[in-house]
Amino acid sequence: MIYIDQILLGNCTSIMSEMPHDSIAACITDPPYNYEFIGRKWDDKEINRRLERIKDSKTLVKNIPYGSGLAGGVRNDRWYERNRENTLEYINWCKEWSKLLFRICKQGAPVAVFNSTRTAAHVQVALEEAGFYTRDVLVYRRHSGIPKGLNLKRKLEKINHPDAKKWDGWHTCFRNEWESIVLVQKPLINNYWETLQKTGVGVFKTINKDGSFQSNIFEGYYDKSEKKFAHCTIKPLELIKKLILTLVPKSMENIVLDPFAGSGTTLVAAQQLGYHFTGIEIEIEYVKIIKERLFDNFQSTLELKIT
Repeated sequence: MIYIDQILLGNCTSIMSEMPHDSIAACITDPPYNYEFIGRKWDDKEINRRLERIKDSKTLVKNIPYGSGLAGGVRNDRWYERNRENTLEYINWCKEWSKLLFRICKQGAPVAVFNSTRTAAHVQVALEEAGFYTRDVLVYRRHSGIPKGLNLKRKLEKINHPDAKKWDGWHTCFRNEWESIVLVQKPLINNYWETLQKTGVGVFKTINKDGSFQSNIFEGYYDKSEKKFAHCTIKPLELIKKLILTLVPKSMENIVLDPFAGSGTTLVAAQQLGYHFTGIEIEIEYVKIIKERLFDNFQSTLELKIT
């Protein structure tokens, strides 16, 4: 069954398995990142648990759900073993939904998947093994970065180490101010023009309004006045609009899919631009947010597909 302009409540793997072959023109999505995934069910209850842990702390950015269980601890053999186990678990999970996504995408369909700089390769490998081929890794330059890890000088000062001043300026990681967008594509039908004629997708609009050529760095989309919703990883609406306009030729035949809809930004962007969309979200609280955001212009339908 083709779901047009609908929000589907349930597990995306179950729902995508029921969707027809070659029916989706593009996918723009923001799935859980690997460091959020370890040993926990990724749902609203878990997000709130993690946010509560750092609400009154000195953490600089409080909308990121820390608490994977591998952030700290002694770096012994078991720590690295657990880290690797988690990586493999995450890759296998990505392979599961990537294979289903590949089946329902049209030939030439672009798939843009947000992920962290550290874990984007895991998603890329899974998508490639499903049959997609990589076109690029786009950069979404954010407005701020996450905490900079361990300050070695400060740590040594706490234990009155005599060499504390020597290590001034030394930390354990870089300030992170960008996220990756893994961009892959389902194989073409011989060439771009033939694919575009048969499926309506395959090429990108990379000339901007001012005549400049769009680079693979997307920045300047953060708007402090943009309304916030009860979701911890909302992407800027204008950024998603730009991705849709860049990746998907406008046509009544083209449906934009987000299998991890979250607060529904991809769906809202598609709606405002006049594109058809399909959203899948496992958390009913987020589906309520999506319906609220879409209500002004469209009376969306809620399909209950709980698995």
